[in-house]
Amino acid sequence: MSGINELIDNEVKSNDVVLFMKGTPQFPQCGFSGQVVQILDYVGVDYKGINVLADDEIRQGIKEYSNWPTIPQLYIKGEFVGGCDIVREMFQSGELQKHLAEQGVSARGAA
Repeated sequence: MSGINELIDNEVKSNDVVLFMKGTPQFPQCGFSGQVVQILDYVGVDYKGINVLADDEIRQGIKEYSNWPTIPQLYIKGEFVGGCDIVREMFQSGELQKHLAEQGVSARGAA
């Protein structure tokens, strides 16, 4: 495993919810990242945002790590959940909230 892969793996496994995104949760730098931030804020879950724009190695590395070509990428309990469209669909169907609850992640806004 390369150094960058190890770093990503560590972030994914040591935080319950991690969002690899463009920008930061306070200042998303793309609409898709912004949408996922809004959803996570709405369901009221604590998460770590990692700005891929701050580090080219992470930006490239996360795509290889997940085998997913686009950013943002959401991980819950070490597992890749998906990008913006998947997260939005899961949120609208209630699946995201259910998944968080099943994983034992507390979300203030969860039903």
